[in-house]
Amino acid sequence: MRPSIDPPRTPVAERAARIRFRRALALMAMTLVVPGSAQLVAGSRRVGRIALRTWLALIVVALVSAIALAIDPELGLRLAFAPGLLLLLRLGLVALALGWAFLIVDAWRLGQPLTLSLGHRRAVVGVNGVLCFGVAGTLLFGAHLVNVQRDLVLTLSGDGVVSDAHDGRYNVLLIGGDSGPDRWGLRPDSMTVASIDASTGRTVLISMPRNLKNFTFPAGSVMARQFPKGFDADYLNGVNTWAQDHKELFPGDKDPGMTATISAIEGVTDLKINYWAMVNLRGFSDLVDAVGGVTLNVRTPIPIGGIGSKVYGYVPAGTHRLTGHQALWYARSRADSDDYSRMARQKCVLNAMLQQISPQSAIAHFSKIADASAALISTDLPASQFGTFAALALKARGQRISTLSLVPPLINTGAPDMDLVHRKVAEAIAKAEGDAPVVQAGGAGSGSGGGSKPKPRPSDQPITGGSVGTLKTGYVANQADDLGSAC
Repeated sequence: MRPSIDPPRTPVAERAARIRFRRALALMAMTLVVPGSAQLVAGSRRVGRIALRTWLALIVVALVSAIALAIDPELGLRLAFAPGLLLLLRLGLVALALGWAFLIVDAWRLGQPLTLSLGHRRAVVGVNGVLCFGVAGTLLFGAHLVNVQRDLVLTLSGDGVVSDAHDGRYNVLLIGGDSGPDRWGLRPDSMTVASIDASTGRTVLISMPRNLKNFTFPAGSVMARQFPKGFDADYLNGVNTWAQDHKELFPGDKDPGMTATISAIEGVTDLKINYWAMVNLRGFSDLVDAVGGVTLNVRTPIPIGGIGSKVYGYVPAGTHRLTGHQALWYARSRADSDDYSRMARQKCVLNAMLQQISPQSAIAHFSKIADASAALISTDLPASQFGTFAALALKARGQRISTLSLVPPLINTGAPDMDLVHRKVAEAIAKAEGDAPVVQAGGAGSGSGGGSKPKPRPSDQPITGGSVGTLKTGYVANQADDLGSAC
């Protein structure tokens, strides 16, 4: 069969064909800019009115939302972590994608493609396909991202009850541990309380060594009745295991190990814990890679491996953007070092992550961050509180972070003076709130009387295991009013 060829046309017919072609394109363009307008002009007015009213309503909602976010930027964070609203937004985006694509196809139909020449017909079909896939694809991808965010919130959220701030501060227990089946949640590698001002986000990191012993529990607690003179059955990181082995003391408690650990931390710090979060240190590596790495000042080469295994590499000295694998070993290596130097480095990693993960980078790497975070964190934080803490984290960016580590030479980890510990915690928080004079941090004498000599700057002090300071004098990042300058 011979292919059909458009018959020759007169100038009048050519002009008419071009007009029909431009009309078909115009109808699709009108639908792209103002959905429903093509139907009002050349199709079903009822469909056009419904589409146009829906479009105008969406514009009004967008404008009101923009004004509300301009007045209260934190509102966006709270809404972004509301599972119910995210579900509605996802369904709305899917419906909008399908409805808009239908209107664009209908606009193509209204352009009467069969009356066009073959070349014009092909062009109109191509334009219609690009518009349909462009509009629907963009909206459906947005719906996918919203669903990822909702799944992340639901995955991370715990079953804890909403807890108000204590004395104007939220106290969140951060526990770090390996993901192995024999270790996860049993013997934590690190325990830190992030005490966060509920208004400003100003944060104090209070860290406890895992080898702390003979500390007391809050009066009246289950653990205080078992150890009235202090916990002498194991170290602090063994409280979890001890409680799991004595579940009969915690009837009806789904996680006696965490309950006992929180009781221990409250006894040590004299702070009421609002929530806890357990961080999988191996999953932390994926999070760092998800945001493209983290920049750290590595003062001396940090061994990769060691302590029971062979050292098979080093994190090089200098200011580098570290990969997740390198950042993990920077934070947890103990070869050629000690626990307290490692605690100082861990604080530097926390500070760098807080300061360097901007909202823009979080959006750019959103899917990767969501995947990494789901495997990284376990918490009892209710979904309704995610927005509150996201807003506080945003406020904390750019602010100084203070640190206090209950380690030698400040504290005797084998026989801690609990009155001294409680006083130091209270002083650190008072300094952060501006209720006490700021004393230059770093070393054993932090917080001592005014007669002591001024402490040398971090750059003037020795470096041990990658941390400024020594085991004898203390590490600067462990007691600092400004963690950023100590790192």
